[in-house]
Amino acid sequence: MPRIFLSFRKSDSRWMRDRVYRSLSDRLGADAIFKSGQSIPPGADFAEILRRQAAGCELMCVLIGPGWLEARDENGMRLLDRAHDWVRLEIATALREGNRVVPVLLGDATMLPDASALPAEIKELARLQFLRVPETHLPHALDHLGDALTALLPGTAAAPAAESGQGGAPAADPDPSTTMTAHVSGGGSAYQAARDLTIRQA
Repeated sequence: MPRIFLSFRKSDSRWMRDRVYRSLSDRLGADAIFKSGQSIPPGADFAEILRRQAAGCELMCVLIGPGWLEARDENGMRLLDRAHDWVRLEIATALREGNRVVPVLLGDATMLPDASALPAEIKELARLQFLRVPETHLPHALDHLGDALTALLPGTAAAPAAESGQGGAPAADPDPSTTMTAHVSGGGSAYQAARDLTIRQA
């Protein structure tokens, strides 16, 4: 069974979503990643497979782009507000089973949704620490995502950074960073900006 389930909205940030899938597949193997378009064979019961994979995955990555929260159907109803919305059902299933769920924000400006904007069964998503894949420096961002997710999967090879400093003094950080608190206007929150904004020192 695939270890990582990619939950996403088809209309949201497709090119970045595909880059994330290819990067993780190259790193962990395509069999380790569940992505509905690639992982469900023709003629299979997709509803049953989606439920089973969401319930059994070790880790669910919820890929959130700028259109994820407010995507709507032809009648103007927000997709997340529909009881049968597959994104909502996937996340609710993984949370209910106690699986690790990681929001992955696609793009430089996408914000983690507030709990008040989410259906009750997935409000917990708003409290989970996220990872970000910015469009700027995308190859480095994808490597960082792979490192972070690999570290969360038991039995996978440790990232090189985790192996450094063994048998001696800890290796110095060649690229120290300082996290700064930011005051945000026009959406988001100061708390989220504080945990997402990093200034690299020269």
